[in-house]
Amino acid sequence: MAIKKVWLDESEDECISCGNCESICPEVFEVPDKMVVKTGVDFSQYEDSIKEAIDSCPTNVIKAE
Repeated sequence: MAIKKVWLDESEDECISCGNCESICPEVFEVPDKMVVKTGVDFSQYEDSIKEAIDSCPTNVIKAE
């Protein structure tokens, strides 16, 4: 199933701005102060990298569906 949505969920923990997501998938993630998901990105092109970024997030705040 293709990824249609990626977001930052800080309901249980906060982004610590470590930059893992940006270094793994700079086409989708950016970390100025906190992680942001770039707009206008076709997530289906970067599914493997998005999943790797989610798995690498130390605070588990990156979500996708």
